[in-house]
Formats: sequence, C-alpha cells, structure tokens
Amino acid sequence: MNETQESAIADFLQILEEHRKNCEQQGKYVEAEVAKRRFQELKFHEANRRRESMKSQHARERMRVEDEHLLEYQRFNTQWDQKGKEFDEQSQLQINTMKERHLEELKEFQQRLLEKMQKPKWSPVLLDYRKIEEHLAKSKKYSEAQKYKSKADLLEAKELEQWNRMKQTEMLHHENKFKAAKRQELSALQKRINAGRDELKKRRQLTLERLMQRYTNTMCELGASQRMERISAEKLGVALGIIKE
Repeated sequence: MNETQESAIADFLQILEEHRKNCEQQGKYVEAEVAKRRFQELKFHEANRRRESMKSQHARERMRVEDEHLLEYQRFNTQWDQKGKEFDEQSQLQINTMKERHLEELKEFQQRLLEKMQKPKWSPVLLDYRKIEEHLAKSKKYSEAQKYKSKADLLEAKELEQWNRMKQTEMLHHENKFKAAKRQELSALQKRINAGRDELKKRRQLTLERLMQRYTNTMCELGASQRMERISAEKLGVALGIIKE
C-alpha cells in the first residue's frame, strides 16, 4: 500500500471520528456508538494489516538473503571440491610419474652394476691345478690331466658359487642404497603434496569463514534496517492516527 492509500485511510478515520463527535453533540448516541465501533474496528484492522504486511515483506527480504547465501555456499562447495579433485589428480600423476621414473632408473642402475661386474678372481690353488692340467695334457698324460681337471672343475664351481653369492650381496647392498634414496625422494614429494593439501584446506576454510561473515553482516544490517523501518512505520501510523502512542 502506497502513501496515497495510507493517507486515504487516515482521512476516512478522521471522517469517522468527526462523524462520531457530531453525533455525540447532536445527541445521536446510537449513531455515535456505531461510528465509534466502526472507527475502532477499522483502526484495529489497519494496524494489523500494516504489521502483517511489513512482517511478510521483511520475511521475503530475509528469505531472499538466505537464498542468495545458499546459492553462494553451493557455488563455494562446487568450486573448492573441484579444486581439491584437481589437486589430488595432479598429485597422483606426480607420484605415478616419479615411481615410473624410479623403476626405469633402477633398471639402468642394475644394468650398470652388471656391466661393471668383474670376472671371478681364481685362487692360486685353482690356477695351479689348471697349469698342471694343461702341462699333463701337452705331455699326453691324459689320465693324470683328467684328475687335475676334475679337481680344478670342482674347485672352480665352488669358487664361482662363492663369488656369485658375494656379488649378489654386493649388488643387493648397492640396490638397497639406491632404492632408499628413491624412497626418500618419493617421501619428500609426498610431504610437499601433503603440505599443499593442508594449505588448500586452510584456504578453503578461510574463504568459508569470510563467506559466512559476509552473510552474518548482511543479516545484521538487514535486521537493523528492518527495525528502523518498523519504527518509522509506527511513527507514521501514530501521526496518521492509526496507531496509538
């Protein structure tokens, strides 16, 4: 209802009040009673209408702010959920890439170890057996040569087994050191990722707090504005004779 309509109601109330006074002066008490009751009913109805109208308007304003806040909150969650998803995907890609690189580097490292591996260094006893075997064979003493060959073969197999075990232990030691260094590198990457994830969570929480604070401030400002509007409406109602002081 606009100010013109408000003024029309006030004018009508004023007319009723004047009519009541005239009836009272003329001794028309029945008509004066009717005018008085009509005046009170209309005044009561108008006061209620004003309050309910303003209450509805204020409720709509609060609902609008709440709806806008809800939409903003939903957008916030969608955006930050997407950021979290992209961060996790990128992090997993970095981890997978590093693991694949480590696997290739390990293969290359193992190959270099094999290439650097020296031939077995035979014992003096084994070398003597081979020399004797060769000498006997050249001298056509094949039976004796076979005996030394058997001894040499047996000793060579034993020394070769010992050498293989030693080299395997040595290679395993080098591989373990290599793998430990790569685990350290992977652990450092995971720590950086975790730190980045924590930072992302902090930024999300800080942004959420600012969003909620804006909502709180908006609602407080709206509440203050609506209180002032109610006070102004009451003053106007009093001035128009619709509301008693």
